[in-house]
Amino acid sequence: MIDTATPSYTSFDGHKRIASGSLPVNALAVKRALASGVLSPLLTFCDQTGRVVDIDLRGSDAQMLARLPPEGPQLQGNESALIDSGESDEPRGRGRPKLGVVAREVTLLPRHWDWLATQSGGASVTLRKLVEEARRANVDRDQQRRASECAYHFMSAVAGDMAGFEEASRALFANDAAKFRQQTEAWPPDVRDYVRYLAYPLPLTEAPSLAP
Repeated sequence: MIDTATPSYTSFDGHKRIASGSLPVNALAVKRALASGVLSPLLTFCDQTGRVVDIDLRGSDAQMLARLPPEGPQLQGNESALIDSGESDEPRGRGRPKLGVVAREVTLLPRHWDWLATQSGGASVTLRKLVEEARRANVDRDQQRRASECAYHFMSAVAGDMAGFEEASRALFANDAAKFRQQTEAWPPDVRDYVRYLAYPLPLTEAPSLAP
């Protein structure tokens, strides 16, 4: 599975992959390719989103690297939400960990609030439990949806004019892996392998090597 906690990147010189790994590794590879006078587009993609990452290549290597954002774990969006329903948050007991709660507005019908009011712990606790249950129940589907969106961002940037793009896009969002592989088979090898890697992430022990 693609590691979503630690950002990683992949760079292309046209349809040829020239680097994979950390942002500094990719930035240096792109800078070298630009200095060599390549004519094809040089693009760097985030492996977790499939989106193009802009890198300021001006100045020396040290100056360029100093401008790069610090690398670290990505926000996973797993903050607990504190629902403002007029209830007070109960005080923490001894040894009880403090939740990283975020207050945001939630709009519900009166019958929903009535039901929440009857639940043990109040609206905030009940809604947190419901959200966690829904996350666990839909984790595989949500992961595949994110993978499909990630692959589509890359496809749109690099393969939009390639034969089979429309059919591959439909197969991607229909989660038809066999048809997706069929429609991308004739694409340039580096583009084909990377988009398949994004679309259907494999366990790290089974994933194809992305080393240049």
